[in-house]
Amino acid sequence: MRSLCWLVCLSGLFLAAVFIPHARCGEIKFTREWKGSVDDEDLQKNAPARITSAKVLKKLWKDWKIEGQVPEVDFAKEIVVIGTGKGSLVNLSARLDDEGDLELLCMSTLDFVPGFRYVLATVDREGVKTVNKKKLP
Repeated sequence: MRSLCWLVCLSGLFLAAVFIPHARCGEIKFTREWKGSVDDEDLQKNAPARITSAKVLKKLWKDWKIEGQVPEVDFAKEIVVIGTGKGSLVNLSARLDDEGDLELLCMSTLDFVPGFRYVLATVDREGVKTVNKKKLP
């Protein structure tokens, strides 16, 4: 009986060791999130799916007239992901696959209103090679 317990414990440790490198795969939680609305619908056309530099984040913050200070983001450790929609409510989720692709899914309500809504969120860069199949710079 004692040897069976040891075998079960060792099997558990082996399985944990095998799955630890893949622990980040699956649904990803955002570290910070900002939501809002932009009146100028034309600005939605050029919205990037991700931002990897403070300069681009600052420009987007200014162009979209987002209130408050541009947040400090350590782009060596994090990236900013973006989702937009024309409904009154917008939600963004992210999933990391085995290949390191961060897949973004943005959902919006169907009650279209003027302008567009956005979600900006930071996500840990570890293990992320691409965002929606586009390589990170």
